[in-house]
Amino acid sequence: MNFYRIAPSILAADCARLGEEVSAVAAAGADLIHFDVMDNHYVPNLTFGPMVCAAIKPYAAVPVDVHLMVEPVDDLIVSFAKAGADIITFHPEASRHIDRSLALIRDQGCQAGLVLNPATPPEIIGHVLDRLDMVLLMSVNPGFGGQRFIPHTLEKIRQTRALLDRYQAQSGRRIALEVDGGINADNIADVAAAGADTFVAGSAVFGADDYAQAIGGMRRRLAEVPQAG
Repeated sequence: MNFYRIAPSILAADCARLGEEVSAVAAAGADLIHFDVMDNHYVPNLTFGPMVCAAIKPYAAVPVDVHLMVEPVDDLIVSFAKAGADIITFHPEASRHIDRSLALIRDQGCQAGLVLNPATPPEIIGHVLDRLDMVLLMSVNPGFGGQRFIPHTLEKIRQTRALLDRYQAQSGRRIALEVDGGINADNIADVAAAGADTFVAGSAVFGADDYAQAIGGMRRRLAEVPQAG
């Protein structure tokens, strides 16, 4: 049976009421809080630092999923782990030593993952699968919220799911497959059918008048996806 997780991104939240917003989406049925970190260096935008993560942590009744769009990554891995991150993902292009950065995340007691940009091939994860808890596929070019889903991401999801399934068959360990960018109730079923199990939704949740209704609508679409296995 498939297990799906919805991760609202606070990039689309009302920053003047961030703690309240985090509490509200958790109460509305969110499985994770997605925390986008941009440094105006690796990507052309500047968002949240470790102090904000630490500030929202008491309001998050679900795990905090930190996506580092920063370069270099290692110092901020430690800072965000101390700030309360439960999952930390980063882009392989932003680390000189991918294996070392993944090990550092796990040494801090967090789950570790890699993020693949639209033009980054899935094969890059092949040599570090034993250190991964999650793979995050970007279905938009990183840097800004509110972008439209890139359609050819569906084929990339299928390719990555096949790679992860082969690893699971060999190791007995399942790696989560998360997708971020333009996810909404209209396309979430297609994304799930391609093989994703974790879905980052920003404006589709925080732009709705009723967060529980928005998340519930996505879950109803996910319930229509044929079960694997």
